[in-house]
Amino acid sequence: MAIDASLATELKGLDALESATDEAPLAGRVWAQTWPKIAAIGLFVGLWQVVVWFKLKPSYVLPGPGSAFGEFAHQVTQGTFWHATAVTMTRGVVGFLIASVIGLLLGVAVARSKVLRAAIGSLITGLQTMPSIAWFPLAILLFQLSEKAILFVILIGAVPSIANGVISGVDYVPTTLVRAGRNIGARGIALYRHIILPAALPSIVSGLKQGWAFAWRSLLAGELIVAIANRPSLGAFLANSRELGEPSYMLALMIAILLIGVLVDSAFAAVDATMRRRRGVGALS
Repeated sequence: MAIDASLATELKGLDALESATDEAPLAGRVWAQTWPKIAAIGLFVGLWQVVVWFKLKPSYVLPGPGSAFGEFAHQVTQGTFWHATAVTMTRGVVGFLIASVIGLLLGVAVARSKVLRAAIGSLITGLQTMPSIAWFPLAILLFQLSEKAILFVILIGAVPSIANGVISGVDYVPTTLVRAGRNIGARGIALYRHIILPAALPSIVSGLKQGWAFAWRSLLAGELIVAIANRPSLGAFLANSRELGEPSYMLALMIAILLIGVLVDSAFAAVDATMRRRRGVGALS
């Protein structure tokens, strides 16, 4: 009993030490996550400026960072820019949510059924490898130049990635955990709901993150091709800027698209960090 009490005290001390190490000040954690991004952006902008200084490309083709960021600052004061951003983001979020539901259900169904896996498992991976732009001729043929055509390509791009994330996560759930769940009476849907899917959650979140990346790329490709009247969008403005020969405006729109991507990636990173912390999985360094 004395040995057990001593061991418990030592373990409690180790837990407290680990918690103290993990719980760094908020400002320090924010800075640790921020400075690498700032450094990478600074390096990229510096290389961009060097290209401009050496006149490797004429200014009417590749303007300097000052001109592009100045145009971006001007655009964020314009109502049309925010209207277009709202249209693009609405399309992206709606398409991603629908793709998430379909992908999760499809992934669980394929993971549970050997017949389905044999029938369409490799097809899902094949669809994931196809460039989204290759689907637009079919999308336009089926739905003409409409919102449905854009949504169709978003789903085709995102659903396979999300489904593969679910399938991969389920495949790597330890069999001992599944057996333990069955021993306590979990069967069928209950087994997946309470045992398998929670254990596969890291892979599912990774699949969702990848699905958003495919959805975002498919959406912007669609907006470059499918222009809908009275529906301004970032992709449509990007196409117009190229046709009108306004490279500063074009680069400003690309900066906006990049910033949205970085913000969404940060949101997924926050979810991943929270999930790892709750599971007691910390950083290796």
